[in-house]
Amino acid sequence: MEPVALTAPGLSLRPWRMTDAPVVLAAFADPAIARWNPQQVTDEAGAAQWLRRRTGADDSAISLAVTDAADGALLGAVSLHHLHGEDAQVGYWTTAAARGRGVATRAVTVLTGWGFDRLGLHRIELCHAVPNVASCRVAERAGYAAEGVLRESYRYGDGRRYDEHLHARLATDPPPAR
Repeated sequence: MEPVALTAPGLSLRPWRMTDAPVVLAAFADPAIARWNPQQVTDEAGAAQWLRRRTGADDSAISLAVTDAADGALLGAVSLHHLHGEDAQVGYWTTAAARGRGVATRAVTVLTGWGFDRLGLHRIELCHAVPNVASCRVAERAGYAAEGVLRESYRYGDGRRYDEHLHARLATDPPPAR
């Protein structure tokens, strides 16, 4: 897949760079990121491995760094993964400093629109652990309709299996309200 760069109000979404390793390592030291992500990054080698997986030539996923448009500071990550035919899943995380500012919602919304428009996707799913209330708000604000609960469907970074909320957007759904 060709490199992708997108913008959303106040944000730049760009391909990951190996020079992002120190910031990725610092982000994964945040207990909230570590808890809700199955991949644990605990040292520089782990950060480099995490980045290699996101920068490799793989047509089944696209992963972007979410940065502040003004100063380039890393605010989080957003990805479309499990790309298969007209279907995909979206995932994201934000640094502690970026939370509560709508960063995840804007990043998910712009990448979702890109997936529908440029990749011809029809359905994009968003799953999150039921206790992750902030992710539920992101899903709702990004126009992802709640569809149900997947019982003990995923093992998260804390090693526990959680029920997950399943949300989805279809290409035919109206865009989210601003």
